[in-house]
Amino acid sequence: MHKFPVLEIFGPTIQGEGMVVGRKTMFVRTAGCDYSCSWCDSAFTWDGSAKEEIHRLTADEIVQQLIRTGGRRFDHVTISGGNPALLVHLKELVDSLHAIGCEVALETQGSRWQEWFLAIDDLTISPKPPSSGMNTNWETLDDIVKRLTENKVDHHASLKVVIFNEEDLDFAEAVHQRYPGISFYLQVGNEDLEESNPASLSARLLAKYEWLINKVVDSEQLNNVRVLPQVHALLWGNKRGV
Repeated sequence: MHKFPVLEIFGPTIQGEGMVVGRKTMFVRTAGCDYSCSWCDSAFTWDGSAKEEIHRLTADEIVQQLIRTGGRRFDHVTISGGNPALLVHLKELVDSLHAIGCEVALETQGSRWQEWFLAIDDLTISPKPPSSGMNTNWETLDDIVKRLTENKVDHHASLKVVIFNEEDLDFAEAVHQRYPGISFYLQVGNEDLEESNPASLSARLLAKYEWLINKVVDSEQLNNVRVLPQVHALLWGNKRGV
């Protein structure tokens, strides 16, 4: 069996964002990313600052640790990163989780296709807006959406764009118009990654959330969308492992 670079296994907690927001879940956070977003809230997965925390584990070892940590208190596992789509053989883990009765969620920026996407129960594709400093490869994203649609699993997928400013909002409108058949989510971005007071961060994020709601309500292009906060940031601020 292949070994995967794992930084964190934690939970149960709730999913704080995206298509299954509020869902009780365990988390498996993998190391490594092909992006370096300017506002990344998990930069430790790719900037080398947490390299000593990386453990190379097989799918069975990951499942065993999930059970040791979460007991019988979960039936849903979120694989996050970094970008777990870099891991070619990750279907081994997805299959192992399905074998113990768990549904599997995964988020990726849509920079790379993997055949095992077809086995994911809740697939969030999150192309990065201009504020990230990254450039979306539209040809690759088109191909991913096409493959999901052709295999009739697009109802298990969604698109999510994190919004920090007006330029990001324009980007979100373009994404939604390009892929109107895919469920679409907008989410408030967290600019205050060094804030240690959850209450202070929560107040700023709620103000930004209201701003985003007003913008979406006024937009003719952003119909049939859902506007979300980062629930985990509202509750626990920038704390890791929740």
